[in-house]
Amino acid sequence: MKTHFSNRRSSGFTLIELMVAMGITAIIITVLVTITGVATDTWTRSRSEIRASRQAKTMLDTMAKDFESLVSRRGNNFEWLHAAIVQGGNLPKVAKNQGSAADAVGVTFLTAATDRYLGQVGDPNVDKGGDVSCVSYRLRFKDPIDGGNNKRTSTFVLYRLLVNPDDTFKDLLGKDDLEDAFSSYETNVDDEENFICENVHQFTITFHVEISKSSGSSGASVPETVRVTLSSDQSQGEFSLTGSGIDSNISVSGVTTDELKAGRLKAVEISMSVVSDAGIIRMNASGQGLSEDDYARNVYHYSRMVELPGM
Repeated sequence: MKTHFSNRRSSGFTLIELMVAMGITAIIITVLVTITGVATDTWTRSRSEIRASRQAKTMLDTMAKDFESLVSRRGNNFEWLHAAIVQGGNLPKVAKNQGSAADAVGVTFLTAATDRYLGQVGDPNVDKGGDVSCVSYRLRFKDPIDGGNNKRTSTFVLYRLLVNPDDTFKDLLGKDDLEDAFSSYETNVDDEENFICENVHQFTITFHVEISKSSGSSGASVPETVRVTLSSDQSQGEFSLTGSGIDSNISVSGVTTDELKAGRLKAVEISMSVVSDAGIIRMNASGQGLSEDDYARNVYHYSRMVELPGM
């Protein structure tokens, strides 16, 4: 009997071919995973930045409108604006290199706010004809929903209390010490209805004051604009606008107290920093603040200049 042998090669892949195919597949998967990771990180960062910018816009728009309607009158001893570092209102540190917890800047002033009378301006049943309201801004660290101090759910919350014109006229207008007069309303500042935005971990107010300086041997007065800054980085600081001038315990290089007192408030510059939700979560989890890299990735800075033409 004859045995027949087939010379045809058996169908299928060799081990080497399978290994090469698996290697190519692994490379493709690695590239896809890397691209997906980069795209996801970019999307997350863009979303955080958009949300932060919305938070900043809400605060800056509201505060700018109030400052644009700032009310003051000269020739009296009344206080029309008071800004100071809020002592005892320590906020947790955000950056690891920040050191101890920071205090917040609080500001209270008189304004012709457009949303006075809860926005029902002109309603004969609500609007009694007053147009000067007192407004105050305060920064707290708490749960924005239930008002508690749970470290896992707390965040930086900015509040705005607007006192209607009737109560302003009765309790706050024409006072030598506006902040002291406002103390009776202080406990109501962080009520839920006064919430503006969250994750604003600090805001800085810089007052631009025009003063007169003597120039050269002629002694002629030359207008010069100086900056007086209140920041949560400071341990103390106070700025007051009264009917008899400006009073501040913040030293300005080359400017005397008398020169500052006789100055004219021209503008207010509002600067703020907003932390992303991810940054707040990491900050609360660590209890030590964000690292330098996390701070750069999760904190966004914004500012706006508000002109005060009538001061």
